[in-house]
Amino acid sequence: MESIYIQTPLGIAKIEGDKQGIATLSLVEDVALSNEIPSCLQEAVSQLNEYFSGERNAFDLHLNPQGTDFQKKVWKSLEEIPFGKTRTYLEQAKILGDVKAIRAVAAANGKNPLWIVLPCHRVIGSDGSLTGYAGGLWRKKWLLEHENPMRQQSLF
Repeated sequence: MESIYIQTPLGIAKIEGDKQGIATLSLVEDVALSNEIPSCLQEAVSQLNEYFSGERNAFDLHLNPQGTDFQKKVWKSLEEIPFGKTRTYLEQAKILGDVKAIRAVAAANGKNPLWIVLPCHRVIGSDGSLTGYAGGLWRKKWLLEHENPMRQQSLF
């Protein structure tokens, strides 16, 4: 498994993967940035940089997250949430076919190993609140504002 550490507007990201696909994309603290990009991670680095620069609103990467079958089903459903849109945990549970699984869905979202690529930041509370984000609610807010097509332009 290859890895790289890159700077993003939200902190240092660690990308891990191999020829089977990207396994993890997470935030880390206090590590040195990488100087060279392994060939199997070049596309992920490129697409992540395009996302943060506003040039990309969907990822096209081969993914290889590790988890239970249920977690993988939940994570796959995250890919269906359009850029700039949100879905509630209840809506996600309904789409997955079991309204009573809302807590299990939320727990699986919390274990999402592919930060941003599988957009769990687009899942919000039923009352519209920004709840449950492992990277911190300030990052969730930043990501949703970054993806908002109606961004407020500065007047000055």
